[in-house]
Amino acid sequence: MLPPDTPAGNLRPFAQRVEHLGFEELWIAEDCFLKGGIAQACAVLSATSHLQVGLGIIPAGARNAAYAAMEIATLASLFPGRVAVGIGHGMIAWMRQVGAWPASPITLLGEYLGAVRTLLRGDTVAAHGRYVWLDGVRLDEPPAVIPDVLAGVRGPRSLALARGAADGTILAEPVTPEYLRLARSGSSGGSGGSGAERHRMVVYNVAVVDDDRGAAVETARLALERFGEPDWAAHLAPLDFGPELAALRRNCRSGREFAMRLPASWVEQLALAGTPDKVSARIGELAQAGADDVVLIPAGPDPVRALDSLARVL
Repeated sequence: MLPPDTPAGNLRPFAQRVEHLGFEELWIAEDCFLKGGIAQACAVLSATSHLQVGLGIIPAGARNAAYAAMEIATLASLFPGRVAVGIGHGMIAWMRQVGAWPASPITLLGEYLGAVRTLLRGDTVAAHGRYVWLDGVRLDEPPAVIPDVLAGVRGPRSLALARGAADGTILAEPVTPEYLRLARSGSSGGSGGSGAERHRMVVYNVAVVDDDRGAAVETARLALERFGEPDWAAHLAPLDFGPELAALRRNCRSGREFAMRLPASWVEQLALAGTPDKVSARIGELAQAGADDVVLIPAGPDPVRALDSLARVL
């Protein structure tokens, strides 16, 4: 994953290093109020020759569905077969800050995904929904290679929507095999399928690779301090230590205190942290649980330097 706070001037060198090291994909976040996702994706696609680029995610409330489809279609036409796009609710605080948080986020996302995917197929959309209103709209230049449109969601109702309304699901960090199996439950088909049976599962995790297992855990620990129980509720539900972790978070006065008090064994389950063999084995567990794409979020003070360590698991 491209760290969201990467300076604009470093986007292209970072992407080129990712491609050089042999990673298959680079995923980009659109965090408020840093850099636009579409612009970042175009920059890194143009700087590389074959790297797959995933945009995860753009919030449905921030753009008109037709204009989002235009942007995505242009990217997919310029770089055929190299683009995937995630669409989600967006962070509540940010969406409220810009006046874009709807009364029914699930209704908006369902209408939005349906409209964007239909437009990308080259079909005409006449949608008169609660949030998406398009009157006979059709893209003049739909892409020859239609990109996957995935839903970036967390909770059970949104996950159920994603299974029927998107080509796949993006699960934000932390993703354990237990949470992944729960998120996939009830989906038709599964990983490796095709057509209507295929539902791509993309999972994010903080990642640190180091020959010193303890050092890797400590670096990952600091990257976990910004997470907390409210956002993690769905992630924690299937974990044996979920109630204990939630209680720990409630009893800590800061994210730093929470992170420092996490047992090392919990850190190793909430992040991909350890020796190359240890991290490779954990990635294998995620694949067995149904992950199609495992996205590594570089931890530590120097993300570019971290790339070289992470490449040891390839």
